[in-house]
Amino acid sequence: MAIRSTLVKGTRDYSAEEIYRRNHILSVVQSVYALYGFEPLETPAIESWSTLAEKYGEEGEQLMFHILKSGDFLKNISLEGEDYAKIKPIISDKGLRYDLTIPLVRYIAMHRHQLCFPFKRYQIQTVWRADRPQRGRYREFLQCDIDIVGSEACLCEAEILKIIYDVLTKLQLRNFHIKINHRGILSAIVSKAAQSTKEIQFCTIIDKLAKIGWEQVVLALKQEGFAAEIISLLDGLVHFKGSDEQLLEQLQTAVGSIDKGAMALNLLTQTLTQAHHLGLPAEICHIDPTLARGLAYYTGMVMEVMVADSSLGSLGGGGRYDQLGACFGLDALSGVGFSFGINRLYAIMEEQQLFQSTAGYTTEILLVNMETTATKRLLQMANQLRIHGLSTELYPQCIKLQKQLAYAHKKKIPFVILLGEQELATDSYTLKNMQTGLQMNYNWPDLMQVLQKTLRA
Repeated sequence: MAIRSTLVKGTRDYSAEEIYRRNHILSVVQSVYALYGFEPLETPAIESWSTLAEKYGEEGEQLMFHILKSGDFLKNISLEGEDYAKIKPIISDKGLRYDLTIPLVRYIAMHRHQLCFPFKRYQIQTVWRADRPQRGRYREFLQCDIDIVGSEACLCEAEILKIIYDVLTKLQLRNFHIKINHRGILSAIVSKAAQSTKEIQFCTIIDKLAKIGWEQVVLALKQEGFAAEIISLLDGLVHFKGSDEQLLEQLQTAVGSIDKGAMALNLLTQTLTQAHHLGLPAEICHIDPTLARGLAYYTGMVMEVMVADSSLGSLGGGGRYDQLGACFGLDALSGVGFSFGINRLYAIMEEQQLFQSTAGYTTEILLVNMETTATKRLLQMANQLRIHGLSTELYPQCIKLQKQLAYAHKKKIPFVILLGEQELATDSYTLKNMQTGLQMNYNWPDLMQVLQKTLRA
């Protein structure tokens, strides 16, 4: 019986063309990260459950993939009446990483005496989340993280904002903007009604605003018992129309008398000023007092990138975290980071037709196999072309010319070299441009010069 070919829901295959395009994105991201002094890091896909647990909030923890222990751990255990929460620790003590930030902090805790602080690292690896799959959202996906750990200076946030701008500008993305906020503002809003103990629940609900809309947010807040004063204040912020300067004035009135609120507004103002001095255009970055970012570990400024008139959602997000180090025995370790989602970047670039100039091939030259007597010469040619850095394929068998040309066309190989009876007799080579159809005959030195000039211009 044939096995049905299917993918696990929320995963995907990547064709050669998709990988070339993705590698183009990654090369731009890496080049910008390196320009600002970030160095690469990689961590294992698997982390111990003690590393992952209780770091992401209740919703985040529900989306983590568990890895079963080896062996029959339930052999002598009665499952009758037992719920999943009690069985889970018995059968699983590891999980797939949910993000790259927690593994980073775990790494710092293990290697802190060998590291130079502030520690600036970038990390491009796969993460897994048991989320509901939809366009631009998968259960297995690639993240591109940058983090600065060991400094509380808001220059770190300012640099990250400029890095976001540089990456998206280099990728030629249009209509993007960066939203920023500070968790201190949300904390101050909650504290106005003496409900500070429910700050995480408040942020979790507010984070769903773009997905479920204001009416559903109000309903969720009421169900969680949040005061009418908080909902009223939030309503004014959600529906505010005006400049950042006017918004800051309104926020100053609303939460400026509360220590957390005053500090947050001051840090936001400083960060924006420094980011603008670094070259971030003022119109790109805006304050959004309802931006929360759902992860429980954020404590300071949060940021998110959106594209106008797109249904894809955010292209990436991040923020400052001041308490994660304590989970690993590192007190007073402050960090700030940001992560691009490659699948989202890919989707929006496809939407804006930005892959037109991205090479869809790796092979640059196909040597057509036309004469069995030419095998030795073709092999030597292939070797010489590769020595000169030209990606070359030799068609493996002598078949009809049209089939070999069809192969080159399908693989988008730009040039084909023909070595038939006439070429062998005259010690020459015919070069065919697969895009224009033009054929020219050359001797070997001239052929090499034309190929180098055309392919390495």
